[in-house]
Amino acid sequence: MAHYKLYILLIAVTVFSGCRFRDDYIVDFTDIAGAGDLAFRVISQRETDLSNGLPDNCYMPDGTSVNEWSNPVGPARKPATNSTTGANILQQLLKYGNQNKIIEVVGTYPSTDSEGNKIILSGKVMLPKHGNPKRMILVSHYTVCSNMEAPSNSFSLEGVLVNSGYGLVIPDYMGYGITANEVHPYLVMDMTAQNVVDMYLAVRPWLEAVGRTPKDTTLDLMGYSQGGATTMAVQFLIESLYSDIDDTERIPIHRVFAGGGPYDVKATYERFVTTDTAGYPVAVPLVLQGMIKGNKLDMQLEDMMQPWLCEHMDDWINSKTYTSAQINKLIGTKVTHELLTEEAMAQKSEKVAELYKAMTINSIISYDWTPQAAVYMMHSMDDETVPYTNATHARSQWRNANITYNFGHYGGHVLTCLRFINAVQELLAQEEAERKKYEN
Repeated sequence: MAHYKLYILLIAVTVFSGCRFRDDYIVDFTDIAGAGDLAFRVISQRETDLSNGLPDNCYMPDGTSVNEWSNPVGPARKPATNSTTGANILQQLLKYGNQNKIIEVVGTYPSTDSEGNKIILSGKVMLPKHGNPKRMILVSHYTVCSNMEAPSNSFSLEGVLVNSGYGLVIPDYMGYGITANEVHPYLVMDMTAQNVVDMYLAVRPWLEAVGRTPKDTTLDLMGYSQGGATTMAVQFLIESLYSDIDDTERIPIHRVFAGGGPYDVKATYERFVTTDTAGYPVAVPLVLQGMIKGNKLDMQLEDMMQPWLCEHMDDWINSKTYTSAQINKLIGTKVTHELLTEEAMAQKSEKVAELYKAMTINSIISYDWTPQAAVYMMHSMDDETVPYTNATHARSQWRNANITYNFGHYGGHVLTCLRFINAVQELLAQEEAERKKYEN
């Protein structure tokens, strides 16, 4: 197996030799076949200039355009205080670094589904136009509902970090990008984490082949909301399977950044029921479908969701046509019992008990594991989408880990996303300044 992997890597180097990025233009990789079944295979690429702000196809966790959300009088109709603050943070994000031009490369890579079958997934690599990236960041994205929000079809907000000289690897997840016709296994942690890691394993030799190997070959992990929980699952997977093996597959983690994550899926669902409020209504059908279909539970969506919502699952959610903001508007209620059946609201019913087992299995805090790499974790006490109880449960479970907790009143889920990315940007800048000071 080791000889076979070396052979594949040698093919990649041979195929891509002479096809390296130059400072004056973007090399066209779209006609290059790649290196066998294990390759990251480029299907499209583009150059994006951030000197005039973020592009319109950049979306926030509520499904609205970043530029729309940050406009105090725009169609998103956010409260003026949030919009003004959000606009200020966005301006701060764009101030960092001088790499205003970014290369976005969309490609495919091999992975496996929940049953171990081979599948091909898609995602995006984002690189500074000039020079090698300082380090790569493996980003697990937040919840998206429309396929146009998937990383391969949009500009991910985390892409502002490329301005500071970093490179990003951002998988679409199963059910988005080239697999948009499939149901997304929402919050099925082990499968999604493996899909994320597989993209990095495919991209790493490609970076070497095209002359863009990062200066620091350790890896940062990052994610917010759904991506926050997925990032912790990715850390678990890497530290369990990819930290004590040979150099060809070993993945040394530098640091982990997790924000606003549903680390305890069961507690999140319980909050929906006990408060009879779903601040982010689309999360209810997403969670139920993910648990039932992703874990092959012996129940139907009709057992748990009101008939009118079941009738619209394929049109509103599985079509990947609507953003979460649009779906929430179509749902038209935040009252949980108007979304769930009586049995689903009964926490001691047999079906809910089965559902809770699946939710516990897919809750990263239920893993028998203590994070080893340093983690920065942020969560707002005002989060109306992912209950703050997720953060307190994470702190209790990982009290012996090397985790810096930043919990406070930072506004709602969307505004905190901006604060989180800004915090990551500042922490990376501080670390670099300290390194340079030490070297001098």
